[in-house]
Amino acid sequence: MSRRQARERALQVLFQVDLGGVDPRKAMQDMDENFGHLPKNADFAERIVFGTLSNLELIDQVIASISKEWDLKRMASVDRNIMRLALYEILFCRDIPGNVSVNEAVELGKVFGGEDSGRFINGILGKVLENPEEYRTQPLN
Repeated sequence: MSRRQARERALQVLFQVDLGGVDPRKAMQDMDENFGHLPKNADFAERIVFGTLSNLELIDQVIASISKEWDLKRMASVDRNIMRLALYEILFCRDIPGNVSVNEAVELGKVFGGEDSGRFINGILGKVLENPEEYRTQPLN
């Protein structure tokens, strides 16, 4: 399984956690049971799910600081979780080039999101890529 497929799985888990309040381990287990275990990159999917969730407060603050016109709760749930996933990679996974994370997020937005999702996601994430260090050190409110 490619990293793209692992990101898709991670997005599906984050979506379940965000909307349904499902325990992330349970969501991962259910995904494995329903769609098959990830033979390759399962550890990557788990890493980005739990990394995103453990840094959610900072990640959400970054999104909110850039998208001043859009309240985080009013954003499309898919878009919000795609950006969360990508921002975790950009801010905390130094082994993944930021432009790769953005490109993957835009592709996820095209597949799972609405008509304008790719553009919206690209705009938010592109702003972070301009100076990721600024957002890594952003104080929490």
